[in-house]
Amino acid sequence: MKKIIITLAVSLVLVGCASSPGKIGAAYVSPLQYKDFSCDQITAELSRISRKANELRGALKSEADSDTAQMAVGLILFWPALFFLEGGDDARATEYARLKGEFEALEVVAIQKNCGLTVQKMK
Repeated sequence: MKKIIITLAVSLVLVGCASSPGKIGAAYVSPLQYKDFSCDQITAELSRISRKANELRGALKSEADSDTAQMAVGLILFWPALFFLEGGDDARATEYARLKGEFEALEVVAIQKNCGLTVQKMK
């Protein structure tokens, strides 16, 4: 019985932790909204999205790392403190997923238009 309670408690805590940015999938964004963009506009939009996504990635990574550290300390020193972890994904994670989706949609349009862009994948 004690093992079941501890397993359940740890499971509940893990659900409340913030996701690492690398584990956040891209939200679907239709490439059709970019169909009238020129190659220069696609390049500019990819740059803007990359810049914004990198800012969010840093904040999300910091939060995920903090949650991981708090969990490690909690598991070693005082496991009931794990119930007070702040973590969990917030609006920033949703925004990051949307930006990843926009990035992928722009890539599709760039390929269709033969823009010849060499784009580095978002992590």
